[in-house]
Amino acid sequence: MNKVINKQTKTKKARELRKNMTDAEKKLWRYLRRKNIADSRFRRQHPIGNYIVDFVCIEKNLVIEVDGGQHSDRENYDVNRTRFLNNKGYKVLRFWNNEVLKDISAVLNIIYKELE
Repeated sequence: MNKVINKQTKTKKARELRKNMTDAEKKLWRYLRRKNIADSRFRRQHPIGNYIVDFVCIEKNLVIEVDGGQHSDRENYDVNRTRFLNNKGYKVLRFWNNEVLKDISAVLNIIYKELE
């Protein structure tokens, strides 16, 4: 029963995050959706284990995180999260909000290279 409640809670939280994406996440999502990059399908605000990742391409085991200023205060949390995802077979790419907002081309090139 606890697993069902936990899954329902994560699903509800993921839905809330999808509705309240940051400007940087919205901008990147416009490029990731509908297989726009390297014909790869991405999901947004997707639960993996106890975490909800910003974007994931399940087929290529690639997680993309878009971090704001609050992440500079949560380094230990992010390190543990990345370690968990790596242990599950995912490669994690992290971008700062300002990178996505100011130089989306560079961000997309990095993602494209990783998918190829």
